[in-house]
Amino acid sequence: MSNADLLGLFVWHELMTTDPQGAAAFYSGLFAWHTQPSSTPGYRLWMSGSMGVGGLMTQPDEVRGTATPPSWLIYLGTADVDATVEAAQRLGGRMLKGPTDIPGTGRFAVLSDPQGAAFAVFTPDMSAPSGAAAPSLASPFSWHELATTDPQGALDFYSQLFGWSRGPTHDMGAGNSYQIIEHNGAQVGGLYRLQDPSKPPYWLTYVKVDTLDGTVSAARASGGQILQEPHEVPGGDRVARILDPQGGAIALHEPPKAVAPARTPAPRARKTAAAGTTARPKPAARPKPAAKKRPVAKRAKPKPAARTAARASATRRPAAAKGRVRKTGKAKAAARSGAAKGAARRPKVLKKAVKKAVRKSVRKAVKKAKRSPARRR
Repeated sequence: MSNADLLGLFVWHELMTTDPQGAAAFYSGLFAWHTQPSSTPGYRLWMSGSMGVGGLMTQPDEVRGTATPPSWLIYLGTADVDATVEAAQRLGGRMLKGPTDIPGTGRFAVLSDPQGAAFAVFTPDMSAPSGAAAPSLASPFSWHELATTDPQGALDFYSQLFGWSRGPTHDMGAGNSYQIIEHNGAQVGGLYRLQDPSKPPYWLTYVKVDTLDGTVSAARASGGQILQEPHEVPGGDRVARILDPQGGAIALHEPPKAVAPARTPAPRARKTAAAGTTARPKPAARPKPAAKKRPVAKRAKPKPAARTAARASATRRPAAAKGRVRKTGKAKAAARSGAAKGAARRPKVLKKAVKKAVRKSVRKAVKKAKRSPARRR
């Protein structure tokens, strides 16, 4: 990233306190940070693993002994510290510390906006060895908030100096609103009207944490003071405000947890009340195939009445000749069944009739022979 791309970015955070050693112990217990010496005497670095995320130093002599409490100072990137200082003064800002070089690191200056909130500007030394030229932008500091006596005037000042723009506005009630600050289309902070006239305008820094409630409990146990208990803000984020044991204010930020897509639960087996056994849900009945339509039998065409009557008269015998009455329907079926049985008995009946006729003929012949003249002679 070039120096021109740093304009208006929050690139460094520095705690100026009355007790650097006590502050190091407190914050290391909250964020798993540790400190290590820097190339500048009396200045220590906040380290998250092997990454430098900020600085720690004793309050300057001109501030110590005044009513100014320990505080976190924000650093905003710029390609030219001297030009930014001149522009800030033209817009009504003040220079608190003139442009100063940090060997092997870069150049910085400390300013205040027209309402009195302090901030610093910084240009890294791009010729320095890799890792020492500029602080890492992968920072745990996730949000920045300005409490000021003139929100519109402050927004105009920073917009002209760093290219910030106005984002969405949220109603805070009691006639106050929270104005989101955007940088290159990304939301980077907010500002609102300071309600307590006894407090000077100030920047508040937010540190991202995994578990807000646990971090607040740890701060309370380590001697910190809870200014604002954990609560949810628009968007689902949760925040809280604390004072460290030396009086420095800082905010904590827990981003909303990612929600996994809902899964359709599998149907559970249910227990039957009688046997206490587990019955699996019955599968849905399969749709029955549509019944095939049977072909409709074609009806025989009616025959002409004359031809039907002629055929009936030619084939039908008179009832007297047959010796039986005409049968129809079930009677016909019964007759056909009886005829079949009679056909089966017919040979036996015929044979018996023949024998009877033969015997009768023989008897007649015998009688006739007895009466013949030849027999009498």
